[in-house]
Amino acid sequence: MNTQLLSLLVLLIATLYASAGFGGASGYLTAMSFFPIPVNVMASTALVLNIMVSSVSFTSYTRAGHLRPRLLIPFLVTSVPAAFIGGYMKISEQMYTTLLYAVLTYLAVRMLFFHTPTETENWEPHTISLWVALSTGAVIGLLSGMLGMGGGIFLSPLILLLQWGTSKEAAASAGGFIAINSVSGLVGRILGGTLQFGQFGLWLIPAGLLGALIGSHLGAIKFSGAGVRRTLGVILTIAVGTYWINTLFAL
Repeated sequence: MNTQLLSLLVLLIATLYASAGFGGASGYLTAMSFFPIPVNVMASTALVLNIMVSSVSFTSYTRAGHLRPRLLIPFLVTSVPAAFIGGYMKISEQMYTTLLYAVLTYLAVRMLFFHTPTETENWEPHTISLWVALSTGAVIGLLSGMLGMGGGIFLSPLILLLQWGTSKEAAASAGGFIAINSVSGLVGRILGGTLQFGQFGLWLIPAGLLGALIGSHLGAIKFSGAGVRRTLGVILTIAVGTYWINTLFAL
């Protein structure tokens, strides 16, 4: 395995995802899927990187004044225990791959083609229903724990679609959501015996940290949410398209 190439990919992914408040798990999983890495090692490594990158991103966005607690706390109440359960569950490699690329396909389409109402002028935030937030947090947490993701990449588009907050407020919420749920999912993997972190992962930590510092600063201060959203959509589209093409040729 070319560890240097994978480290470079992690650096680029962390920079892009952190600029939008994300931890980058879906990107890391996509990059690692093209290398001979076992499924459990992929998920565990993605979680560790997610915790680090999303924590840095959350800190940057909070310092820039974009955090609204009401866009974070209600979702965490149910997502944390659900992420723990998801991380504890053992699923087959075929089911894992199917779930992973179904999620990535949705994210690619959503980020690339759909304009969000919060990107228009004279927009006013909608009221958040507590029960909707609690139930949504539970679903996102369970799926995130199973897939080795932090869940913010689901929460952020939801905040924008339902017009609960701006792009940068969604990014701040996503960063905190990802960091806490990734920790919960990681604990679940430890107790469930599914935690496997290879030595190559030590090469990825500095790359992820550098990318997080660069991306979160740019996203919180310089970039627009729409521009980063489209960039991530292009990256995910290429990754998903490559996977499905390879799958078709393998048949």
